[in-house]
Amino acid sequence: MPDEKRDGRDTAPAPGPRDREQAAAEEVTVAVMSAAQLLCAVSARALARADETLTLPQLRALVVLENDGPVKLSALAAALAVNPSTAMRMADRLEHSGLVVRRPNPASRREVIVGLTEHGARLVDTVMEHRRNEVGELVAGLSGEQLEGLVAALRTFTVAGGTEADTGRDPYEAARRTKGLPEGTESTG
Repeated sequence: MPDEKRDGRDTAPAPGPRDREQAAAEEVTVAVMSAAQLLCAVSARALARADETLTLPQLRALVVLENDGPVKLSALAAALAVNPSTAMRMADRLEHSGLVVRRPNPASRREVIVGLTEHGARLVDTVMEHRRNEVGELVAGLSGEQLEGLVAALRTFTVAGGTEADTGRDPYEAARRTKGLPEGTESTG
């Protein structure tokens, strides 16, 4: 469609429904990315308060172990979506810090089982408490209407992610159980 001239100036055609949908989708994408950055920062601050030497990927490994109990090293690698050698190096560091213990699998001595120590479990609880408190502080200033809108939007976004939307289970039960870390892989493999 050619541009029209009004009073000697070029004018673009009015945006159509498709343009408005694309603009709205871009606005949502930017908002979600900004929220993701905020949540990563909250997690990093919570972790730094509890243990300055631990990394976010190491914390994620500890949370997997807290939720799933002792698992084979290969299952930990799968749950973290890393190579087994990466999981082994991570387990080495965590064991050296006294956060996990490794032992041979009684069913197959070629396999290694990794589990949390009491110190590791306490650290996970401390970090998650710090994280939960900071998120609570962030949302405390929102109005009831804003809170309802935020919860509805986050639930819609979670379902759109498809992690548990088609299972018939409460999609937020897993988040409560895993303290917000996504499920993705069976831990028994």
